[in-house]
Amino acid sequence: MKFVDKNMNVQLPNKNLAPIILFVFNRPQHTKKTIDALRKNKLAIESRLFIFSDGPRSKFDIKNVSEVRKFIKTIVGFKEINIVERKRNLGLAQSIINGVTEIVNRYGKVIVLEDDMISSPYFLKFMNDSLSYYQNSKEVISIQGYMYPIKNKLPETFFLRMADCWGWATWDRGWELFEPNGQLLLDQLKKRKLECDFDLNYSYGYTKMLKDQISGQVDSWAIRWYASIFLKNKLGLYPGRSLISNIGMDGTGQHSGSHEYLDTSIEMAPISISKITIEEDLYSRKQIENYFLFRKKNFLSSIKNKVKRLYLKLNTKYFFLHDY
Repeated sequence: MKFVDKNMNVQLPNKNLAPIILFVFNRPQHTKKTIDALRKNKLAIESRLFIFSDGPRSKFDIKNVSEVRKFIKTIVGFKEINIVERKRNLGLAQSIINGVTEIVNRYGKVIVLEDDMISSPYFLKFMNDSLSYYQNSKEVISIQGYMYPIKNKLPETFFLRMADCWGWATWDRGWELFEPNGQLLLDQLKKRKLECDFDLNYSYGYTKMLKDQISGQVDSWAIRWYASIFLKNKLGLYPGRSLISNIGMDGTGQHSGSHEYLDTSIEMAPISISKITIEEDLYSRKQIENYFLFRKKNFLSSIKNKVKRLYLKLNTKYFFLHDY
């Protein structure tokens, strides 16, 4: 195992397989599960793994951060393991932006995971195959491992004018398009009147998420990554079946707690890469729009039912209290 400082001064040779970057913080059990699943990938033993461990935000994080760091120093099953322990807390967004920039500039391509992502045994194969296949396709900027739990059948692979953050990969030519200034991105969306398209026909509040990032209400690098790709008319490759499941929606993650509808099962068979038209798949986009709209409709219906039950409960109580 090799330990390197935050400046990453060690010169490492480039290889065909993309290096894997794992970002960890203060969740030892989630980290262990993420590593256990990743290690089951056949390409793990041939892959370099870079682990960026963010520093504690306060004294309350010290114990768990220390436990995570103790665990990651015991990891085996990869070609090489490099650990970067941050002395101070950078926060989720800055940690990922800094780490991805460092490694993608060194290797030319990267596969990125966070500490709450359970991967299929075929995740690394799909990522590396896709990175190789679309290496010279300038329209393709990102590779995604996650897919929403869509009931209707989707193509084996397809393109969207989007990018997601749950198990993904990119090249240096793609990451150089990342615009960290959320206000610039929002201004462009408004100027070009693209909010509706950006929000998938208003089925999901991506524009609001970008505004929340700008105001500091959320610490999201991912919404800026999506907006950067969208405004440049670039594409992300998606699998028709998910190779990633997020286990961090249990209240322990930074943006967790209200995303249970994104739970999905993991595909346990390979997803093949074949020649498809390099343009946005409007059918698949529509399926995702419908999924979000259906979820929104169910959410509103659930709220109405709760309000109705509360109203009936309060009125029943009032009736008995005043029943002379």
